[in-house]
Amino acid sequence: MGIWNQMGEYLFIKKRDPNQERTKWMKYMHGMNRLSLLIFIIGLLVMLFKLLILPMLK
Repeated sequence: MGIWNQMGEYLFIKKRDPNQERTKWMKYMHGMNRLSLLIFIIGLLVMLFKLLILPMLK
C-alpha cells in the first residue's frame, strides 16, 4: 500500500479495502497514526501562520 493511500484512509478521504483483515491492534495503530498526522498538519499551519501572516500584519 502506498503512502498516499494510507494518508487518504487515515483522514477518511478514501475507503479502506474491505478484504483486508482488521484486528484490534491495527485499529489502535491507525488511530495513533491518524492523530499524529493531524497534529503534524496543525503544527505546519501554525508555523506558516507565524512565519508568513504575522510579519505582514506588523
